Amino acid sequence: MASRDRSGQSQRAGPRSPSRAIIDIGSNTVRLVIYGGPQRAPEILHNEKVAARLGKGVAENGLLSEKASTAALVSLRRYRALLDLIGVRTVDVVATAAVRDARNGAAFLDEVRAIGFAPRLLSGEEEAVTSAHGVTGAFPDAHGVVGDLGGGSLELVDVDGGSCTHGVSMPLGTLRLPALRADGDRAFAKRIGNALDRAEWRATPGTTLYLVGGSLRAFARYAMVRSEWPIDDPHGFELPAAAALKFARTLARRKGLSPVPIAGVSGSRLTGLPDTAALLAVLVRKLEPARLVFSSWGLREGVLWEAMPTAVRTQDPLVAGVSAFINDQGISPSTGTMVAGWTASARPAGSGGRHEQLRLAATMLSLASARIEPNLRADHARDWALRKRWIGITARERAMLAAAIIANAGKMELPPTLTALLSPAALREAQAWGLATRLCRRFTYAMPQGLSASTLTVEGDTLVLAVAPGLAELVNEGVSRDLKALAAHLGLKQDVR
Repeated sequence: MASRDRSGQSQRAGPRSPSRAIIDIGSNTVRLVIYGGPQRAPEILHNEKVAARLGKGVAENGLLSEKASTAALVSLRRYRALLDLIGVRTVDVVATAAVRDARNGAAFLDEVRAIGFAPRLLSGEEEAVTSAHGVTGAFPDAHGVVGDLGGGSLELVDVDGGSCTHGVSMPLGTLRLPALRADGDRAFAKRIGNALDRAEWRATPGTTLYLVGGSLRAFARYAMVRSEWPIDDPHGFELPAAAALKFARTLARRKGLSPVPIAGVSGSRLTGLPDTAALLAVLVRKLEPARLVFSSWGLREGVLWEAMPTAVRTQDPLVAGVSAFINDQGISPSTGTMVAGWTASARPAGSGGRHEQLRLAATMLSLASARIEPNLRADHARDWALRKRWIGITARERAMLAAAIIANAGKMELPPTLTALLSPAALREAQAWGLATRLCRRFTYAMPQGLSASTLTVEGDTLVLAVAPGLAELVNEGVSRDLKALAAHLGLKQDVR
């Protein structure tokens, strides 16, 4: 449910203005996230949490403790004041396992309402499905199982594109895992297996297991560091099931990891990581997935997804996110689209489909990177491709973006860690995108008049730049050099007409 101002008037907001907030009253934390940017690829403008640990008392005696409730309510009062100060009128408040399972949960929600919020208590199935909607929002073609591990519960649900079925919630959250492991890992595995049996939960062997939750992302960060992964965003990180099981078994035997810092992982997450790993090891053995994919989109983004109009849901999330980003850099998305159309012939034979969205994104980012000081351009471009939180993109596609943007800066070499993610054909294709954008930038400065009065086409074995007589003066030595470089990369001759 949404909270609005007393007048009922909606605010006018710029593209990056805070437009909506989600408050997630979870078993471990009470978190506020404020979003802005495009609906299909919302940007996090503010993110804060309080570790109230509401689920701790529930796990021990079925009640929200006075200390935890007080901490949660204090944080909620701050959130209310902050949202009023900023002017965010659309606020969704959801409560999950701890409040759902607590005998005094209803009384706690009354106090939340007294603060001025309209909290929605999710059932176990609603929590599972909403988390799954977050995953399908980030991975539109998701097919497999979504597992969301929170402080109080573990949710599992089957996903097939936009369809979610058989959502279940089990009391296997991180706050409960130490007690469940107290009698040893053999007894622990049996308890997890029994919980799955009681829920009548099975998975098709060889499927994909999508994993949501801070503890599981901490596991991903550990695996990324250990495997020297070249990308540091855990969103979209993939592991074969065998490798994940090996990491999980190693971690599960440790008593804690707090002395071993991992960038992006808090001390509390590190301390609980062995228990998370033990649970994950059992899930991999029981569900028999082929691979694991980690998602930073989950419950909160699922709430956003459920409110999106159908027309917004069908947008490509990568293109939507990149379009908003380059607009902030002073480049119109329509300019990016025109340049991508002008350079369409300069691509290897057989490319198309999903690669066209990726090529458009690479073209847009290449144009924006040209606004950066030349000495900084390649490094910034690489960071944009590899480190910014893009939605709807794989690690391999990130590497293609990086290759294209770096080629646009006149550099063709990539670090070995990145080239290892790409086949030679994919690398050459991405570099062709960047070289073509570089040619277009130098020749026309991406101006519509220049684009409409010229064409870039392949005729037989020749890459032809055809120019209207009035723009012939634009073809200088630099343009000729860029045309020659692109043609040679494509294995073609070059000609200017």
